[in-house]
Amino acid sequence: MVRVVFTQNLQRHVACPESIVEASSVRDALEAVFAANPRARGYVLDDQSQLRRHMAIFVDGRLIRDRTGLSDSVGEASTIAVFQALSGG
Repeated sequence: MVRVVFTQNLQRHVACPESIVEASSVRDALEAVFAANPRARGYVLDDQSQLRRHMAIFVDGRLIRDRTGLSDSVGEASTIAVFQALSGG
């Protein structure tokens, strides 16, 4: 089972409790989470179901490569961490 966690800074905007889901890709995992928490979907994904510019996702500590299709694979014991990306000068 895949563990999906959302950082505390996201919790200020939308409740996103930690979830344990069955999935083989980042997309599968997020779809399972959003099925139970549709409000989180609009904060993480845009209207094209792509990762929003201000978001970052890591699988087992590594930044995902596919921000559009979210096709990065996950293992049975993977952890997906969803962050709000920070920028500035």
